[in-house]
This record gives sequence, C-alpha cells and structure tokens, in this order.
Amino acid sequence: MVVLEASPLADTRRVSAAVAAAGLSSFALLYAPQPVLPQLAAAYRLDPGTASLAIGVATASLAVAVLPLAWMAGRVGRRRVIVWSVVAAAVLGLLLPLAPSFPVLLAMRGVQGVAIAGFAGVAAAYLADQVGTARLAGAVGAMIAGNSVGGMLGRLGAGFAAEPLGWHGALVTVAGVSLLCALFAVATLPRAEAGTEAGTEAGAAGGGAGRGPGAAARVTVELVVPVLVGALGMGAFVALYNAAGFRLAAPPLSLAPAAASLVFLSYAMGAASSAAAGRLAGRLGRTPALVAALVVTVAGSVLTAHPSLPVIAVGFAVLTAGFFAAHAIANAWVTAAAPPPARGRAAGLYTLCYYLGSGAGGTAGAVVYGHAGWSWLVAMTSAWLLLAALAVLLAHRKAPRGTLRKGRRIRTAGG
Repeated sequence: MVVLEASPLADTRRVSAAVAAAGLSSFALLYAPQPVLPQLAAAYRLDPGTASLAIGVATASLAVAVLPLAWMAGRVGRRRVIVWSVVAAAVLGLLLPLAPSFPVLLAMRGVQGVAIAGFAGVAAAYLADQVGTARLAGAVGAMIAGNSVGGMLGRLGAGFAAEPLGWHGALVTVAGVSLLCALFAVATLPRAEAGTEAGTEAGAAGGGAGRGPGAAARVTVELVVPVLVGALGMGAFVALYNAAGFRLAAPPLSLAPAAASLVFLSYAMGAASSAAAGRLAGRLGRTPALVAALVVTVAGSVLTAHPSLPVIAVGFAVLTAGFFAAHAIANAWVTAAAPPPARGRAAGLYTLCYYLGSGAGGTAGAVVYGHAGWSWLVAMTSAWLLLAALAVLLAHRKAPRGTLRKGRRIRTAGG
C-alpha cells in the first residue's frame, strides 16, 4: 500500500477541519435523543428502559456495522464512504420526527447507526492517507475533538430546543445543524491521491487481513482486558447518562429539559482528562493509571446518588473525567498489545465491543432505573467498573515482566 507521508500544512488543516465537522455531525446525531428520552417515553407511553432503545439500537447497529463498512471502504474508497455516511445520517435525522410509531423510529435509528458507522470505521484510515504519519496525531486529535464536541452539542441542542419546540423540533434542530456540518465536510474533504486508497483490508480496518493467519491478532489477555474495560466502562457511562434525564426531570429536582441537559457540559471534563491520561500512564504505568481512572469513575457515580443538585453535578463531572481517562488508556493498550500488522483489527475489535457495551449497558441501566431507582443503578454500574478494575489488576499479575517493561516504554513514548 502506498502511504502519503505528509501534506502541506494548509492541506492538513483543511482535512482536519473537514473530518472534525463530519465527526461533529455524526455524533451530534447519534446522541441527540438522549436528553429527550423522557419526552419520547411520554409521547409513546413507554417505560425508561424501552425509551432508551432509541440510543441503544443506534449504538448497537453502529458497532455491528463498523468492521464491514471499514472493509468495504478499502474497495470503494474511504472518502466516498464518509460522504455517504454523513449525508445519509443527517437526512435520516430530519426524517426521524416523522416516524408514526416507536418501532418505526427504532428502525430508522438502526439505519442511522449503520450510516454513522461509515464515518466511525473509516475516518482514521482516511486521515492517514491524507496527512501521513508526521501529522497524523494532530489530525486524529482534531477528529476526536469533533466527535466529543458533537456528542455534547447534540445533547445540549436537543435539550434546549425540547421545551419550546417539543422533542420533534429538538431532533429536527440538531439534524439541521448536522446537515450543514455534513455539507461542509463533503465540500472540503480532499479526494485521496492515487494509490492512497488502494490498500488491502489491512489499511481499511483489518490490520493485516489477507496476509495469512500469522498476521491476525491473537486473542490474549493483553487484548481481552482492555476490550473488556472499554465495554464495561462505556456500558456504565451510557447507563448513567441515559437515566440522568429521567432522574433530573422527576421530583424532587423537577428540572426543565433545558436545565437538565446542562449535565452534558460535563463532557468538557472528559476532553481534558483524556488528553492528560497518556501523560499519567507514562508517569505511573498503565495499570495504576487505568485502575485509578476506573475508581474515580466509581466515586463520581456514587456522588450522583446524593440528593443535592450541586453534588450531583460534581458527581457527573468526576465520573465523566474518570471514564474518558480510562477509555483513552484502554484504547492505547489495545494498540500497544497487538502486533503491528494486526493493530487495525484490534482497534476495530475495541470499537465493536465499546459500542456494544454502550447499547447493551445503556438499555440495561434504564431498565434498572425504571424498576429499582437511581441507587440501584449506581450500584450496578459501580460493580461493572470495579469488575473492569479487577481484570486489569489480574492481567498485571499474570503478565510476564518483559511484556510489562515493553508496554511501559510504548506508553511513555506515546505520551
């Protein structure tokens, strides 16, 4: 596969801005229904667990579609897949409020999740084609920032629009802004230069596919544990946020949708903590840093069980910071543990389990909240997070000394 080593700085900024806009569009659409779940539940006469399927179905379909779409992009072109992904997802977002029933809405969300998977599974490889290895870190950072900001703004926008416009108008508002971002991305995404998208499945997502069984990532503890951390951590995180709207809208807090949606400002803490996580892992070592991040997430979730609104707000900020730090360390662990030819496949496996955890955990959490209340939800999600921490500690005990020393060098170099 021919790799484009570097583009001029202006081109790097252009492609970074385009991919960031595509990420903002995609993740605003993915999570826009979260703050209006109570309104969806009231409109369709649903319990919280059933209403949360509006998030769970989309994230689960995204997870299932990531690897097939990434493989397909290696054949038809990554830019083409990204373009169709962001445009189709935005158009579906505009049509979503027209759904005549909740099952139809869920079907549309499932298709929308598949569309968003086209961006999620292809964007990093497209960036590598365009900017080369020298400037890839900065470009990927811009993409992650766009994803995070999109998730936060989609939730905030829907929450603030829900009171004057209802949930229909809230989703249309987010979809309209997302469509503008998608069109900007389509207009500015550079076309790949000859040879950059002619790679095999290894370049798209498979990381060594087609090179024989020796190139495939073996399923070892070094891969299973960080994938487990990603799945359990994301499941706990989404479970708490899915139920947050119901708890904040219910007595005694009784917040309006706009006020309740301010809880998503906690995502700013996540953006800061994920950037600092690499430095923390390099200084302390991967195991202490990851366990600490998971324990911080548990501490934050416990704080949200307090009846005081300011304490609840602090709790969400703390758990968000802890989760994003854990996610960053676990994601880097997968890359470091996989052999170089199989790193793309390992990253794809992590993404798959990450979003499966989001869909399954988010729905299970809403069911537990609907039947048993917030304290039981906190207890369940804390158990998931502590199980993940225990798996990390066990993996550390069983890992050979040479492996641990090698892992630490990789982490320190990666920052």
